[in-house]
Amino acid sequence: MNMANYSLEEKDSFVVLGFGTELKSDYTGYAGINKEKAGFWEQVQQDGRLDALKSVAANDYIFAVNEAVNNKMMYYAGVMTEEILPEATRVIQFPQGEYLVVKGEGETAKALRETLTGIAFGQALPEAKEVAYVGGPNTTVEMGQRDGLVFGEMWIPVVRQ
Repeated sequence: MNMANYSLEEKDSFVVLGFGTELKSDYTGYAGINKEKAGFWEQVQQDGRLDALKSVAANDYIFAVNEAVNNKMMYYAGVMTEEILPEATRVIQFPQGEYLVVKGEGETAKALRETLTGIAFGQALPEAKEVAYVGGPNTTVEMGQRDGLVFGEMWIPVVRQ
């Protein structure tokens, strides 16, 4: 197995405004979780919620956020913004500090999200011995397209061990 391509980056705190859903699958059941996430993305694209978010976004990035809230596993489609939409589910605060960042690409946004999540949690975090993920929201960030592929990053807040 190759060394995962990751870096540790300092980030300022930022806010993601999102529409969310509760994931019901067991968190070890990747197939079930990926199916739920894909279904949710289809919904927010079709019903106009993603367009509503894009209209208040500070940049072109699309965030897919995982967050544990009151022992529920929540999943959000979001954008970076200072604005508020009354119908949005949650304002997600990302802390200032160090983040484990994994870069990647995929044939679709869905493939990108699944690839980044797999590499980040399956390879990069276990390899990055000097830091640990202690919870808090983590996110994949769809940043754009080039050469027919969707590219982006995963950002996971970490602390020094």
